[in-house]
Amino acid sequence: MTCRTSSINWLDCLYNAVRKTPGGVIEAAKWLTDRRGKSMHPETLRAKLRGLEGESVSIEIAELLTEWMQEKAGGSEYALEWMQALAGRFGMAVDVVPPAPEGGWPDEMGAVQIKMLEITSRVGRLASTTIDAIADAQINTGEGELMIAEIRALRTMANRMERNVARAMAKGRAQR
Repeated sequence: MTCRTSSINWLDCLYNAVRKTPGGVIEAAKWLTDRRGKSMHPETLRAKLRGLEGESVSIEIAELLTEWMQEKAGGSEYALEWMQALAGRFGMAVDVVPPAPEGGWPDEMGAVQIKMLEITSRVGRLASTTIDAIADAQINTGEGELMIAEIRALRTMANRMERNVARAMAKGRAQR
């Protein structure tokens, strides 16, 4: 039986991320057992991640699962999505901002320009999806997930661009 999951529910995001990580729930449970020194059966972990009655995920387990996913190939791409969903539940936003190259970009102005083009491209995709949602006055799951992904990517790109602007300003001051 397939479980319906939501990209705006933190526990659903965590469950989806663990499931798509190589090894899935089975390997995650084994890793938790080894790491914590306490037995964790895969079906117990699955019940916790599905939020079945009487089962819950502690912040310790969520943190450990995040660490496990980040160690796996490709896991860093989605390991933190559950935190974004949790923050959104409380009216906050959390963004994953990759580190800048050490010392910044040789051409900060070029980096600003590239990021502005990326932002414009993402705004276009967001606008297109929004128009589709407005047409039938509903946001379906696919539209909502695409909109949320684009909004998060926009925030991340804006944070990265802010760093470039600040470094370009600092370099300009240093050259005076």
